[in-house]
Amino acid sequence: MTEAPLFDRICIIGIGLIGSSLAHVVRRDKLANHLAICDRDPEHRGKALALGLADSVHEDPAEAAAGADIIVVATPIGAFAQIGAALKPALKPGMIVTDTGSSKRSVLRDLGPYIPDGVHFVPGHPIAGTEYSGPEAGFAALFQGRWCILTPPPGTNEAAVEKVAALWRSGGSMIEIMEPGHHDQVLAITSHLPHLIAFTICGTASDLEGVLQQEVIKFSASGFRDFTRIAASDPVMWRDIFLNNRDALLDVASRMQEDLARLQRAIRWGEGEEIEKLIRQTREIRRQLIEAKQA
Repeated sequence: MTEAPLFDRICIIGIGLIGSSLAHVVRRDKLANHLAICDRDPEHRGKALALGLADSVHEDPAEAAAGADIIVVATPIGAFAQIGAALKPALKPGMIVTDTGSSKRSVLRDLGPYIPDGVHFVPGHPIAGTEYSGPEAGFAALFQGRWCILTPPPGTNEAAVEKVAALWRSGGSMIEIMEPGHHDQVLAITSHLPHLIAFTICGTASDLEGVLQQEVIKFSASGFRDFTRIAASDPVMWRDIFLNNRDALLDVASRMQEDLARLQRAIRWGEGEEIEKLIRQTREIRRQLIEAKQA
């Protein structure tokens, strides 16, 4: 006897890297009888069909979401309020609404007001990605061995939370339940601050005089190459993340500036022991990452 799929109809709104990777998982594991994809870009909709990622493609979110068991909002978070307003007419009791945004308090603020009683709201964040974007960038293994954090509001239906968890587990993710504000603090240091630093360093390089800039590019060591990879990420997505998690990001940025000032003083005054102590501390963080299989 063939096992029934996890959902009858899944709707994914936004077919960038995360949305298309999730679509690959849905297709590979036959998680839905119908996969509807919504994207405002007609070229993206065409590519989704050409890649076999969708049974139907739509420009209108409400049309795509009609009759869905679960709706996954996978656009840049700056569009969430507009998408919520567009989705509201299609939301019916029993539906699940989730997302992939990197800032969870802003998701509650922007999407939450449009979720009516009886619709289950389970915000989520798969912690996975590459520097590439668009429907052709997605691949099913993106989430393998990575964490997906769910931040359901108090009182959320437990069966709905488990359904969302099962969706991400199909992609190979490990699940953690977290309070939204705590999520935003954690991600500010693990993801948002590194991107801010990468954009800044590459911006500094781009401002160098022509000859020096070419030599920086020609003789780049692995550290700078890693920064350029991060800095190649989608600018709209990261603009929205920085603006919507500004408090937590500015807090950890201030802490980093204090640590940087301490290291600058040690270098200026030739305090070798202080420099070595700091480097040893950072090596311990790397060891822990490797042991957690997140390196």
